[in-house]
Amino acid sequence: MKKIVDYRKLLNVDKTAELALLKSVYRTMMKEYHPDKFQVEEEKLAAEARSKEIIEAYHFLVSIAPETCEQNIETYTNTITNSNILDFEYKQSVLNIQFFDGSAYEYFDVPRAIYIKLVNADSPGRFARRHICNSYPYRNVVKVAETV
Repeated sequence: MKKIVDYRKLLNVDKTAELALLKSVYRTMMKEYHPDKFQVEEEKLAAEARSKEIIEAYHFLVSIAPETCEQNIETYTNTITNSNILDFEYKQSVLNIQFFDGSAYEYFDVPRAIYIKLVNADSPGRFARRHICNSYPYRNVVKVAETV
């Protein structure tokens, strides 16, 4: 997906970058582009805009990193197995699926043909589990509310 490629290019990392490398690159770039480092107002505003891009890229790449997915695999598996689909939305090869348990996931690089099959499926939940959930890069966009 273009967003993933752009963020990797912004941070100058490849697809095999681990969390430790992402963190290191992020901190180095934030030191370089921190707005407080600049005195001139125009440079300060440009640095602030650049630092916001860096922060967004870092958080996005961390959310789709294999290590992050591995840490949350139990919750993810529980959600896709035990919770039905509440709603879904497709926009520019990104499929956003909301589940009844309150969680939501974004799936990237989903072909339009797969989305159309999901819409026309007799059981969208079963179709998603078989053809989407474990086939495309994903990230959790809504954390499940913690029960106390």
